[in-house]
Amino acid sequence: MSDTPGTVHDRASRNERRRLRVQQQETAQRRPARLRRIRAGLRWGVLGLVAALGLGWLGYSVATAKRLPPTSMTGHVEAAPGAHILTEPMPLEIQKQMLEHADGGGPPGVIINYNCAKFGCPEGLIDRLAAVARAYPTFVYLAPYPEMDVRIAVTRLGRILVLDELDEGRIRRFIEG
Repeated sequence: MSDTPGTVHDRASRNERRRLRVQQQETAQRRPARLRRIRAGLRWGVLGLVAALGLGWLGYSVATAKRLPPTSMTGHVEAAPGAHILTEPMPLEIQKQMLEHADGGGPPGVIINYNCAKFGCPEGLIDRLAAVARAYPTFVYLAPYPEMDVRIAVTRLGRILVLDELDEGRIRRFIEG
């Protein structure tokens, strides 16, 4: 059999070439669509990963955040504690009011909180803190705060001083500042 044009063998190879060409065109047309689907999947995957990391970070931050006394008035009540030196915790709503107005109507107050339940306190710590509070009888309060995650916290409106050990000089500067 000869391979001259017009023979059965030639027609079969032409048909085969046409079928291969059509198949290549179909494949070329499917490739961009497949790439678009892959890119969209990757985009959603990355967005999902970023969202999961963000939520994980938020959860970790909330779980490990230190619980401290308030420094704002949000949620305060119009009430004052019975004394400036307390042996029982001062309710947070009243602490917030004292930050706004000492004794419910005076200048902004300062509150010295301590946590001897969780951190243990050296002998004489509470007496020394009470002496600091007594030096400012019109606007400084002293109260335990067993839920906080530090030993000593001194607060005024919008500010906080956190101490692991007593530093009377820093407390007085914070109160006077």
